[in-house]
Amino acid sequence: MERGSTAVAAAGPQPAARHHGNRHGRSEQARQAVLEAADDLLVEKGFTGVTIEGIAARAGVAKQTVYRWWKTKTDILLDAFLQDAAEALTPPDHGDLAPDLRAHLRQLALFLTRSDAGAVFKALIGHAQHDPAFAAALRSGYLDEQRRRDRLPLERAVERGQLAAGLDMAAEIDQLVGPLYHRVLVTAEPVDEAFTDRLVEAFLHRANVADVADVADAADAADVADAAETVSS
Repeated sequence: MERGSTAVAAAGPQPAARHHGNRHGRSEQARQAVLEAADDLLVEKGFTGVTIEGIAARAGVAKQTVYRWWKTKTDILLDAFLQDAAEALTPPDHGDLAPDLRAHLRQLALFLTRSDAGAVFKALIGHAQHDPAFAAALRSGYLDEQRRRDRLPLERAVERGQLAAGLDMAAEIDQLVGPLYHRVLVTAEPVDEAFTDRLVEAFLHRANVADVADVADAADAADVADAAETVSS
């Protein structure tokens, strides 16, 4: 979710502008304010420090308005996270599998480790461990949908003929993104580009897919070697 800047008048902080719904449904402005407030408060105060009252005050809406839209703070945080994920985690299409996967895994790593949404995700995963109903909502709302997005580069590669149609996509996606989530949620080891690129290289090797960039580099190196041999002879 894109964050806006908050202007502060010279006279000091001003009360938050209040947002109102309308007879046709939710006010989108108010909805976005609530989602952003929930994200911000979680980063500032942690999961236990986030309350419906605090979210409403930060967003500039009435508490009753928030309760009309969401039952709990976890419902708000989940909605905020799902919106962020849909905006940030749709894989690009470069027309080639290797750069698509590299870009997607790098973005996923940044999203989970460097963004407010990543902090929300870790809090939601923690809450899901002792709330089975919420765990099911998180799984259906994010994990299932994210696996669909994760498959897109592979599905496009099958359509282009880069990958075999019989590829076990579920297993390959597990091997591509599973180690990333393991580091984010379990070991807290770095999830840098070198790490995500190694995951991609391992997949390309398993799937016997040539990396167009590597092929081009090899061709350039061969051309240089041929030119050097011509000059020396």
